Amino acid sequence: MKKLSSIFFTCLAIAATISGAHAQMRVEISGVGSNQIPVAVAGFVNEGVSPQKISEIIKADLERSGAFKIIDAGVVSDLNNIDYSGWKAKGADALVVGTVDVFADGHYDVRYKLLDTVKQEKISDLGKAVTAKFARQTAHLIADDVYFKLTGIRGVFSTRISYVKEEGSNYHLMVADADGENEQVALRSKEPIMSPSWSPDGTKLAYVSFELNKPVVYVQNLVTGARTLVANEKGNNSGPSWAPRGNKMAVVLSKDEHTQIYTVNVDGSGLRRVSNSTDIDTEPQWSADGESIYFTSNRSSKGQIYRMSSDGGEAQRLTFNSGENTSPRISADGKTLAYISRRDGNYQLFALDLASGQEQRLSDATDDESPSFAPNGKYVIYATRSGNRKSLVVVSVDGRVKQRLTTKAGNIIEPAWGPFMQ
Repeated sequence: MKKLSSIFFTCLAIAATISGAHAQMRVEISGVGSNQIPVAVAGFVNEGVSPQKISEIIKADLERSGAFKIIDAGVVSDLNNIDYSGWKAKGADALVVGTVDVFADGHYDVRYKLLDTVKQEKISDLGKAVTAKFARQTAHLIADDVYFKLTGIRGVFSTRISYVKEEGSNYHLMVADADGENEQVALRSKEPIMSPSWSPDGTKLAYVSFELNKPVVYVQNLVTGARTLVANEKGNNSGPSWAPRGNKMAVVLSKDEHTQIYTVNVDGSGLRRVSNSTDIDTEPQWSADGESIYFTSNRSSKGQIYRMSSDGGEAQRLTFNSGENTSPRISADGKTLAYISRRDGNYQLFALDLASGQEQRLSDATDDESPSFAPNGKYVIYATRSGNRKSLVVVSVDGRVKQRLTTKAGNIIEPAWGPFMQ
């Protein structure tokens, strides 16, 4: 039986440091993906002993992805004698089954199998002894395994998201599971918090705080709780983006009168200017290979998106429509650029295939901001306004599936999707 990832140990350290939050987000799903895979998910034997129903979380994860048609399977108690033909007749190409047991020390032994009803064989199995705190994370990891084994694409259910929650005059930097559950507070402030950005290993968040009466860039260690001041130069300090190796980041500074892009070591040393214009260069985003930085500039009169070497040099313009294009985010494979485009007075999320130049609008709203790719490149999370409230939306890159994440009170803004945990 394979063991689940060491993500548990990292998550345990993070959860022990940041504060819990009682309010959770509500998820509303609309649309379905094309070519859905029919999967039966059975209730796990004895899962009532667990604080979380493992099978229900798995079903919810797979359903939210839009990639699967979920077939309710009741409880399959005899895992050694599976009626493959019977499940195939019910329309299931795959079957998820499992068990939950309790050890004397209070740990839960969670085991699962993914079965192919066509070939009548096991596709995968996983098992892990976990504490009650990580029952939900176990379910997400199982859903990730199902997603990967059936699509060939790595799942993102066990990843985490960060965002800023505005409640009156209070600002909270939040961390949650990708489904909006398990909300935790990383930082509380009376001053605005902006632009959270995950470190490549998922243990730190860079962000902009106004607590010194101007924008300043900090890094918060989610494991130890330690905080490092990275950029507090004259003028504004903003737009942190981590380099893929995690040793430095790109930031936006106005210390030399012009707003330009710099790179800096995570400890605040080694400041170096990499963009060179007399206009405003802002919103840097590092490519996954570390070779390029994507950014917004008004050097073409209106804000447009450019790409330059991470060492600086000549910039290549990437967006050419008549609108204003900002907030560039590049997928991990470097093929798709997501951004916010202003057209006819509306701010909407678009995606651009860089090879073909084909552009697709992913939002029907009119006030979108702050896109962020899932680490597998298949989904984008962004903030949008509906009525007088701001909430988060996750949309598939083909635009077919949308999930809206809302909270009972306050606005949710500035989302950032965390990396795969190793």
